[in-house]
Amino acid sequence: MIDYQHIINTIHSELKGVEDKGNVASYIPELAKIDPNKLGIHLTDSIGNHYSAGNADELFSIQSISKVLSLSQCFAMLGNSIWERVDVEPSGDPFNHLSLLEFENGIPRNPLINAGALVVADMLVSHLENPKEDFLDFIRRLTDDDTIGFNEKVANSEKETGYTNIAAANLLKSYGNLKNDVDEVLDFYFHQCSIEMNCRQLANAFYMFMNNGKCQKGKKYLDITQVKRINALMLTCGFYDEAGEFAFEVGLPGKSGVGGGIAAVLPNNFSVVTWSPGLNKKGNSKLGMQALEKLTTKTTQSIF
Repeated sequence: MIDYQHIINTIHSELKGVEDKGNVASYIPELAKIDPNKLGIHLTDSIGNHYSAGNADELFSIQSISKVLSLSQCFAMLGNSIWERVDVEPSGDPFNHLSLLEFENGIPRNPLINAGALVVADMLVSHLENPKEDFLDFIRRLTDDDTIGFNEKVANSEKETGYTNIAAANLLKSYGNLKNDVDEVLDFYFHQCSIEMNCRQLANAFYMFMNNGKCQKGKKYLDITQVKRINALMLTCGFYDEAGEFAFEVGLPGKSGVGGGIAAVLPNNFSVVTWSPGLNKKGNSKLGMQALEKLTTKTTQSIF
């Protein structure tokens, strides 16, 4: 029996005094205000036990981690037809680069880079009656938590400074791969990234990727094939041009966000979330990646 609580306490203790914690995402003004000294860890195991350390109960902006959840809702609704508009290959480029999009005629390399997530957002805008409210409700049902909501200040901050995302949306539109109004799709996308959750809530949201598509309450949201494919995308594309490094060091499917969060899963064993706002040069949480490497090393548990 693995003593997860002791292990994450040890990891938190080892990392909280580290001097180089990375740099917060200053290009989004609201995120630039976050204290870089925060560090939270939460792990939920396969039988529903919860283990927390540090600032695990503090809310943060989940940012690009939301892409996995929007993809899940879209995949559950539309099935394999979504792959006609977005590919499943690693990009090898930073999350916001546009060069591949033009080279490949408006088909994003995968749904976890910004351009791919904008295409997924467009599909949800087309098929949801009240897109923002319905997506938020999906997350609340996954987590059994009605307190989760948008941070409007963060959404507005992204809208005011999101020039690259605006460019990507217009480029997608020029290739016919955005069906709705550009501003409507961007508004949805900025709001999905602004959702605030803590480590525990996010570990609950990712529980279904560990549990064959079923949330903690037992409701099935994805079939086994869909879970397999989303986990594969997280492993190969979830950390952009650092995906290979994360697989090499940590060995779990996961997804990062520039708010400092990382969500990862070991199928049939646990879902785990770390939060540390300081980012490395690739835009991934510096201490979060170290914490997860320590976790898989100390527990000797990974997919490899």
